[in-house]
Amino acid sequence: MLGLAGRCAAAAAAAARPGLSRGAGPANGLLPLLLSRGAGPAAATGSRRRYAAQPAPAAKAGASTGRIVAVIGAVVDVQFDEGLPPILNALEVQGRETRLVLEVAQHLGENTVRTIAMDGTEGLVRGQKVLDSGAPIRIPVGPETLGRIMNVIGEPIDERGPITTKQFAAIHAEAPEFVEMSVEQEILVTGIKGGGPAGLFGGAGVGKTVLIMELINNVAKAHGGYSVFAGVGERTREGNDLYHEMIESGVINLKDATSKVALVYGQMNEPPGARARVALTGLTVAEYFRDQEGQDVLLFIDNIFRFTQAGSEVSALLGRIPSAVGYQPTLATDMGTMQERITTTRKGSITSVQAIYVPADDLTDPAPATTFAHLDATTVLSRAIAELGIYPAVDPLDSTSRIMDPNIVGPEHYDVARGVQKILQVRGTTGQPPRGKGGWEGGWGGGRKPCPGRSPPRFQPFQVAEVFTGHMGKLVPLKETIKGFKQILAGEYDHLPEQAFYMVGPIEEAVAKAEKLAEEHA
Repeated sequence: MLGLAGRCAAAAAAAARPGLSRGAGPANGLLPLLLSRGAGPAAATGSRRRYAAQPAPAAKAGASTGRIVAVIGAVVDVQFDEGLPPILNALEVQGRETRLVLEVAQHLGENTVRTIAMDGTEGLVRGQKVLDSGAPIRIPVGPETLGRIMNVIGEPIDERGPITTKQFAAIHAEAPEFVEMSVEQEILVTGIKGGGPAGLFGGAGVGKTVLIMELINNVAKAHGGYSVFAGVGERTREGNDLYHEMIESGVINLKDATSKVALVYGQMNEPPGARARVALTGLTVAEYFRDQEGQDVLLFIDNIFRFTQAGSEVSALLGRIPSAVGYQPTLATDMGTMQERITTTRKGSITSVQAIYVPADDLTDPAPATTFAHLDATTVLSRAIAELGIYPAVDPLDSTSRIMDPNIVGPEHYDVARGVQKILQVRGTTGQPPRGKGGWEGGWGGGRKPCPGRSPPRFQPFQVAEVFTGHMGKLVPLKETIKGFKQILAGEYDHLPEQAFYMVGPIEEAVAKAEKLAEEHA
């Protein structure tokens, strides 16, 4: 069963293009976790980023040449006779059938650098030549990337030929200056802010990826905005399924250049170097659309915890002393470097929705706890709610938003949202009254009031979950959602049976379903 309570905060995580959000548009749920445009972390600026026009990210003329002196798993030591490459430079291993890129991580002395491989190191031998590219890893960007799948170094992996673009950008970039950021606040059609990150927190198997897929489905189908999906250390099967679902739904068009999404994959089978950088590759693709084309872009990352996990593996390979719970000592720095690039500038915005795995369901674990600090909205998926068969298993009482404020969302929206939260607080997320309360509850403003008998969690089903529920998904406008729940809070539909609210969209469908049920039982 799909939850209305779940829908409450779940829609909160659905993002849409800010340019389309200024009017009344669809919102698939009740309580959008609203964020303020420009209030989030910074993103890379177009004014300081250089988009080089070149046939390929080739090495500079006269680049330094080194040789491999040690191979230890994903760590490769390279010695140069002269021209030591700086930290984060990309090195290309010569004499291989497949391209292998190494990223400089440390200078060891004696003209030797320690690098992290972006692919498997099988077959490498000491003495093999390595060429310094003279720049960080550069990937193709631009409209040609839409509808394509690339890996961490920008190579297409969808068997559809090369990505024919003349624009390339480095995956490492600085955050913008304050003067380049926008501080405008606005509500997006699907209910979260434009220009900042929102997080979906949950343990294993509670529905983070399904929720991400629903957001992609709604935004791409209903609004036609550009999206970038970065698969970071997740299942290859899920990435394959997502790609084919997008083709079937028309989001990716194999026949012409009308695709709306670019995919960047670095899945579980990749070495830690690739998993630690693939999120930056996806972010770089999104930054081009924001900075060069003025687009309002959506960036989906599944899963940001794998980014942290890969960083921990790389840190251990480099011999750094671990910090709390075994994580890398640079955890906060690594996370901040990426998250600070996600923001709204005067040219456009990047809105990021990130799935965050919570180890052992412990939100105080350093990995999710560090991520919390960078998010403008958090949607928490609860295993206790999932065990009740309510999907998405969103806990609206544990989920937060920085701009759920009457001055931003309006008094009506704010009052309805808080009213539903009060019901859920008293009755629980299952909608059942606590023992001893019956159908009555002491008034929140004094006096006794009937507690509305509706069960909010079972409302507005997901489209991507149709195969699980057997019910067609619903995409309900925000205005209609607020109106329906305002009437429910007022007790106008207390006479309807609970079954009438199950798996319906707007409130009118619940009324029609109640009439149909009455006829069947007559």
